[in-house]
Amino acid sequence: MTRYLLIEDERIIYEEMKRMMDMLRPDYILAGWATGVEQAVVLIEGGNIDLILADVRLSDGLCFDIFSRVSVDIPIIFVTAYDEYAIKAFKVNGIDYLLKPVDESDLDAALCRYEHRQLTLSSSPDIDKLADDYTGRTCKSRFSVQVGDSCMSIAVADVAYFFSEDKYTYLCQFSGKRYIVNYTLEQLEKLLDTDMFFRVSRNCILNIGSFQKSTRYFGGRLKLYVEPEFHGDIMVSRSRVNDFLKWIDGAL
Repeated sequence: MTRYLLIEDERIIYEEMKRMMDMLRPDYILAGWATGVEQAVVLIEGGNIDLILADVRLSDGLCFDIFSRVSVDIPIIFVTAYDEYAIKAFKVNGIDYLLKPVDESDLDAALCRYEHRQLTLSSSPDIDKLADDYTGRTCKSRFSVQVGDSCMSIAVADVAYFFSEDKYTYLCQFSGKRYIVNYTLEQLEKLLDTDMFFRVSRNCILNIGSFQKSTRYFGGRLKLYVEPEFHGDIMVSRSRVNDFLKWIDGAL
């Protein structure tokens, strides 16, 4: 179970943050609430905290006063109305910096970043070796993804596309739900069925079932339209166009 500490001196904001946490990560446990530096130091020294969500300006000082008094290697998501502390925040184990009022999607993305960080820090098999071992064998049929403290399995057939963004790799289901996966796109290319999936661009691997249509674009490129809709443009470079057209024709 992930135990988190909320450091916030305004009750109404504390209640809103707790509401969002309960909704987004119902399996996370609130280990404590601190309104100031002194309370936070006591709770952190008490141990058994996995994640900190901290406001910067507190009733008795700045949250950085906490981290100057107690050694902290716990990941911290900063939640504040002030943007001038961002650089300092990332020097004290900050993994994200959210500006108030906090949007649920931003908090969810920060929690995904935390979960991905924990996953990569934990012992895991050599993914490159696993990818190489798949050569000549049956292609990968499912992926394990982490949702809060739980894991779930997603069938490859349910994945519309994989994409990379901000140093993370995501899978997006046909339902529109997306999850972080602990693979690079280069590794995925070795693991996926090439009849079903194609690396259409530097940051996207597409399932043929997601492809809707393509249109000619400047520079000999193709612009793709997919379902569910991608949040940016998907462009096939001119050097990849012929292979892409062969792929959708089943001739690659």
